[in-house]
Amino acid sequence: MSVYSSDDKKITVRDFQRKKEAREPIAMLTAYDYPVARALDRARIDSILVGDSLGMVALGYDNTLPVTMDEMIHHCKAVARGASRALLVGDMPFLSYQTSPVDAVRNAGRFLQEGGMEAVKLEGGREMLPAIQAILEAGIPVLSHLGLTPQSVHKFGGMRPQGRTAEAARRLLEDALLLEQTGVFAVVLESIPARVAKLLTERLSIPTIGIGAGLDVDGQVLVTNDMLGLYDRFTPRFVKRYANLLEDMNRAFEAYRADVQARAFPSPEHATDMPDEEWQKLQEMLT
Repeated sequence: MSVYSSDDKKITVRDFQRKKEAREPIAMLTAYDYPVARALDRARIDSILVGDSLGMVALGYDNTLPVTMDEMIHHCKAVARGASRALLVGDMPFLSYQTSPVDAVRNAGRFLQEGGMEAVKLEGGREMLPAIQAILEAGIPVLSHLGLTPQSVHKFGGMRPQGRTAEAARRLLEDALLLEQTGVFAVVLESIPARVAKLLTERLSIPTIGIGAGLDVDGQVLVTNDMLGLYDRFTPRFVKRYANLLEDMNRAFEAYRADVQARAFPSPEHATDMPDEEWQKLQEMLT
């Protein structure tokens, strides 16, 4: 468990609302394992999303659709062991909530009961209201997700920006207002025009978290593997790379291989020794 000063308090959904009202930007990133969760918590990231993006950046799937509940719970457990300050949000995978409100509540509950999460995220607007209402009635906080919703990749014909027409933008606003009325604590806005995201942020009393939605939102979220340069199959336009760890890893692996082939590793300081008298006894035993 991470160790903090007495000033550090656990971030909750109430802090999200407080930050919006105080105009304090919210910082959110994804994590899928214990060491990254610890690092994010130490960096005082407000919220950690265990995203179904793990299907692509951690498990090697072509998209998020194959990710299962068991896979999500497995990674949530690891993240929960690593972070104690950030608000922990579990991403509900494809078909874990679309089939019925009963399934939605059951699976959302697993994120809290088994995965150690404190809230869940799910994609969709008005069509998801029955599921969202049921989850909220069970006492589980919900983070909604509008705009480019990756679980609808086939419906959109690819990972395409959304809300670029007046009609599409109006529908986004209507959906966001319905979600707010239902009781979600915040909404992710992905790959929509910056001016549309600003409009939604101004009209909503709950926080907006942008990803590819410009600067005028209440917070930002990125896929950590993207911003660290750990995933090279595809990098969205909206990602800013803060490091290029894949190149650093490649250099380290090549240096290791070279050391092994040159018998330069391990050196004496990396080996375990035996006292001379014990070695002598062994020699006598073998003669």
